[in-house]
Amino acid sequence: MKNPFTQFRKSIVWKSIFRRDNKDTQRNRARAISGNVFLHFHPVKIRESAIKYKFTWGMGGITFLLFIILFVTGVFLMFYYTPSADQAYWDVKDLEYQVPFGMFLRNLHRWSAHLMVITVMIHMFRVFMTGSYKPPRQFNWVIGVVLLLLTLLLSFTGYLTPWDQLGFWAITVGTNMAAAAPFIGFEGPFSEQIGITVYNDIRFALLGGSTVGQSALLRAYVWHCIGLPLIALIFMFYHFWRVRKDGGISGPNINNTGIN
Repeated sequence: MKNPFTQFRKSIVWKSIFRRDNKDTQRNRARAISGNVFLHFHPVKIRESAIKYKFTWGMGGITFLLFIILFVTGVFLMFYYTPSADQAYWDVKDLEYQVPFGMFLRNLHRWSAHLMVITVMIHMFRVFMTGSYKPPRQFNWVIGVVLLLLTLLLSFTGYLTPWDQLGFWAITVGTNMAAAAPFIGFEGPFSEQIGITVYNDIRFALLGGSTVGQSALLRAYVWHCIGLPLIALIFMFYHFWRVRKDGGISGPNINNTGIN
């Protein structure tokens, strides 16, 4: 009987994730260096089609630009914000009406966040319609889906930070939906069989309690400002690197099976 793991390592799924095996050969040692994200992030050359906006629409680059804008504006917003249930709402109002250019700063952050969700979706639509998810780029498509989910989570956690009615009920509805998830939500299927209750399910973990309160605000703030941006940044750099290693941005009349 053949080893299932050995068969999996020979599959196209494995080869789309890992570009080399673990054999100690001169070629593999060279590929380990050339495949380093930090040493070889930029390509030696770029295809002409890769910079034509009529094909790529530039949505990937625009999304990254919006992420940078969100990062910079978010740092400035942190100077005027306290993640406290008693103070958060009034800090936002002081930012809008007391801090010079505060309204502009907050709106720039807010609309950049909305635009980032839109540009990510347009980018994935373009990739799908042009077949740029096909081999050898199928694993990078998975990374793109993860980045889409992270973008939505960033937008979702940012909802609660102003501590207004919109954010309060958005988090309430969202976490109640999580409570109905199979296995991990106390109201979901199979939760009772594995001992999931209202005090140890995914909703309790997200809120830091059984109700939307101070703990929920603090957790949303930490995830929104530190946790999710760091995770998204790591995935972004890996995503960009895989574009280069998978043969560059796919374009018209380009053989998509080549790997650099």
